[in-house]
Amino acid sequence: MTRLLIVNAGSSSTRLTVLGPDDEVEEHLHLPPPGNDDTDAALDALVARARPQASVHRIVHGGPWFAGAVLADASTEERLRMLADLAPLHVPPSLQLLDRVRDAMPGHPAVACFDTGFFAGLPDEAATYPLPTEWRVAWSIRRYGFHGLSHAWVAGRLDQVLPPAAAHGRVVSAHLGAGASLAALDDGRPLDTTMGFTPLDGLVMATRPGSVDPGILLHLLRVGEVTLDQLEDGLEHHSGLVALAGNADLERVIARAASGDATASLAYRVLLHRLRAGIASMAAALGGIDGLVFTGGAGEASGTLRSDACGGLGFLGVGVDERANRGLRGEGLISSGGPVAVAVVTAREDLEMARQARALLAAAGG
Repeated sequence: MTRLLIVNAGSSSTRLTVLGPDDEVEEHLHLPPPGNDDTDAALDALVARARPQASVHRIVHGGPWFAGAVLADASTEERLRMLADLAPLHVPPSLQLLDRVRDAMPGHPAVACFDTGFFAGLPDEAATYPLPTEWRVAWSIRRYGFHGLSHAWVAGRLDQVLPPAAAHGRVVSAHLGAGASLAALDDGRPLDTTMGFTPLDGLVMATRPGSVDPGILLHLLRVGEVTLDQLEDGLEHHSGLVALAGNADLERVIARAASGDATASLAYRVLLHRLRAGIASMAAALGGIDGLVFTGGAGEASGTLRSDACGGLGFLGVGVDERANRGLRGEGLISSGGPVAVAVVTAREDLEMARQARALLAAAGG
């Protein structure tokens, strides 16, 4: 099997991972964002050292065109550049690094995997915004969903972490990190999600607000003397936890709240309020809930977050075994024996990207 360079670029960092033929991690680098001289030098050294045969790139937004992994040729790149405005924090750095990796690996295939691809088949009732038809058609406005690579990995792990009835039933997947989203899975197929046209929608996040009344934004533009650029910057970088608590690190916010800090307490309660409501909403889309799976940095690391989230969902039959929850390291069940199985899955978008890329390259004879 092919040795792969997994590429994940953002506005604040670059992650490069080399996966060997059996998908073992051979090297992992966490670097500054693309365009930095140190990042360029580290990339060149890694390619020379590891000799990957293909690169695999996480692209946050696939728009209406990309529902699965594709070879990143000139036609693909042209369309991706048209999507940059939909995910300005993610798509431009990804394209910059795609070009840089191509220079470092001439003659080797590059594969693009999309966070929106998993949700390309959402039911019309979940994907459609009640906006004028001419807007929806002219600008391809719909709910795209994000974190699809993470939710797809969770869907593929359900048989390993949940009892069979739950694994093939109605499961809410909770990706909780600096960015956060939920997905409603029916036998592994997505029926709904909390993010929408862009990654700004849905749950409270580290620096993004999640769902807000669009009238607020109109009001700020109309009478608040806020420019469009200021509005975008505020929504992307200065909202969410950092706005409410002055800190984007959820673990620190939780610790401050536990010590009696009123500001941090409010921030955490707002986050929990939205999270519990979102999980209940996903359960409603599924017509019930058989399983709840936590993943992502905070979803995996914070037993407090998992316990507090589930503590408000007893009416759905959700409960955790506190000893299992607090003692868990890695993946496993943490439910209390009630009707809903609760588990944790280690986020491995890199392995999901590798799975998609290997399938595509095999089909193409690569």
